Amino acid sequence: GQDIHTNLIQVEYPKPGETIKSPIVLKGQARGYWFFEASFPVELLDSHGKTLVQKSAQAQGDWMTENFVPFLVTLSFTSTTSQSAVIVLHRDNPSGLPENDDSISIPVVISPN
Repeated sequence: GQDIHTNLIQVEYPKPGETIKSPIVLKGQARGYWFFEASFPVELLDSHGKTLVQKSAQAQGDWMTENFVPFLVTLSFTSTTSQSAVIVLHRDNPSGLPENDDSISIPVVISPN
């Protein structure tokens, strides 16, 4: 569930279930160890699980910390229909070890451009 992650990463916008339009500025805060080299991957999946856009969220401050660091990422995408979608925020995992994999998913609704 979402709740176990609130001590690691918190998304301020968009909230789960929110309707979004391109481009959206996704923002929130994550602890320093969610980042690697001041960024982490974010993707928007359509209702079929296809990646509409993938970008790196950038830390808006010093990420060499265990504290919360604000992040921002602008997602631009094309959708011709209204559909449910999911934003996935991945913990950056340079080690490639599965035990370091982590992510949170935020269900949203895309409205057409």
